[in-house]
Order: sequence, then C-alpha cells, then structure tokens
Amino acid sequence: MKAKTTILVLSATLLASLVSASAAPAFAEVPPWIKNNAAWWSEGQISEAEFLAGIAYLISSGIITVPDDPAPGGGPGDAAGAQEEGVPEWVKNNAAWWADDLISDDDFLNGIQYLVGTGLITVSVPAESGNAAEAGAADPVLAELEAQLAECAKITKAYKRIDCEKPVKQAILLHDYRTNAELFSVGPINYYWFGMGSEGNSFEISPSGQALLSIRMLAENTSDEIKALDCTSPSLCSYDVWDGSAAFRYAGTDFTSGQIVLNPGDAREFNMLFGPNVGYGGSQFLYDESKEYHFRINESFGSMMVPLGLGQS
Repeated sequence: MKAKTTILVLSATLLASLVSASAAPAFAEVPPWIKNNAAWWSEGQISEAEFLAGIAYLISSGIITVPDDPAPGGGPGDAAGAQEEGVPEWVKNNAAWWADDLISDDDFLNGIQYLVGTGLITVSVPAESGNAAEAGAADPVLAELEAQLAECAKITKAYKRIDCEKPVKQAILLHDYRTNAELFSVGPINYYWFGMGSEGNSFEISPSGQALLSIRMLAENTSDEIKALDCTSPSLCSYDVWDGSAAFRYAGTDFTSGQIVLNPGDAREFNMLFGPNVGYGGSQFLYDESKEYHFRINESFGSMMVPLGLGQS
C-alpha cells in the first residue's frame, strides 16, 4: 500500500505540472455509471474512443464543466503531438484510481481538463443556440434518441448496455440518412446516399494508375414483407457501375453469402469497391473523364441509375 501511495503522490505532482492554473473543471453531480466506465476503460473492457465519447457527452450536456479555454498545460510536446500519441498513461491510471475512490473528483477532472485542452476530447455546441434545449428543439427526434442513448450508458453490465445501445444507434444512423442523404426509391426499398466525398464514398487514381471507387449506401425495407438485396459474385450481382457503354463489376463488397436480408422496417448500410478485376466474372474499373458514371441498381423489384458525378465534361 505504501508503494501505491507513493505513486499517487507522484501522479498528483505530475498533474500539477501538466494542468494549467486556470479554473478547475467540476461535476454538477457525479453519475455512478461514469465510475463504472472509468474502471472498464482502465481494464480494457471498453475502448479509449468509447470512454472519451462518454466524457464528451457529459461535457456537452453540462454534467461536467471545464474552463472555456482550457490549456493543455506544461507537459511535453504541443496539443497536436498529444493527439498523435493518444491519452497519456497517467490519465488512464487516474481513471482506475478514481473508480476505486483512491483519488478525488478534482484530481480525476484535472486529467479531463488536460484531454480537452490537447484536443483529445472535442465538444460540439450548436453555434445558433449554444445550449442543448434549443438544439433539441431543432431536431427533437435526434434529441430523443440521444437521450435514450444516454440512459443506455447508465447500465452497469456491459452486455446489457450494448444490447440497449445497439437499436438506438441504428435508429440514429437511419435518422441521419433520412434527414441528410439523397433518397432513391426502388420498389419497396429506399436507398439513401450522402454522395461522393462523404464517409465511405470516394474516388481516386492509385499511384499505379488504377481507378478506385468506393460506394456506401443505406437500404431500408419499407414494405411489410421480407426483402433481399442480391449480389452473389461479380458476375451475378444486382449492382454495378455504368459509363454509358460498359458495366464495371465490383472488386469488393460486404454482402454476406450473396444477400442482404431485410425484414420489414429494417435498414442496413452496404459497401462496394470498384477497382481491379478480382475474377469470378469481374472487371477492372476504368475511368474516362469524358464519360458520365452511374451506380446502377437492377433488382427483381426495380431498377435505378444513381449519378455519381465522376465525369468532368
């Protein structure tokens, strides 16, 4: 116990040198589930990203307050360097000791202040209002879903918490697509697409000259029957890229066993890559800037041409 006490003293000394002398952060009230998360993070049961996301939520919702301009302190390197290196080990140690009530709330929160100051935790506040109430009024559906997600985070048993969070996160994903993406209705399936340049949607020419096109969409079954998206192999797939004269087959996809089965009301993202010829009736994706390219849907329940906007003419 003497060794641990010595470590705690050294940690407190290190904190004093790393954290700025500005006003210390504080909890409005310490939620018990936060200590559980701190313990799970220190034990490797949840990821660093999950822990930091939880802390960011608490700051955004006003449960944790930090100075308006928290400085990263006098530690080695600058804020950019700290982001590259990740969360320092002493912060993770503090989380474990705090979970065991071996250090105070203030000691733990000094570490949180350091993470905010270095940019390892970022907090988004709507510019128009600056408060969660007005943000919720702008999108009440999203506000309700995020409130449900916050309630799930209070569950102490990891597997129960995950079971609670999974459908809520799926609902948030679907809401984001419905609200912000372009809709392409094909029979009973709604396809949503954010367009080129969004996450999972990119086009580039590799150093070897190979054109690489990545497509990510979400498909939602709006019918009261089970529907399936079919793509067994490059040669037997209901999805390809069309340049007006030639069809290009995929080089990679996350279709499982050739199908994505959607129950009534279900929605799922899918990804497809077009590039080198992988065989099985596939084709190499070739790019000509004078041509217009479309992502082509040709299912048994309907067809659609989605313009990709790759052509320059």
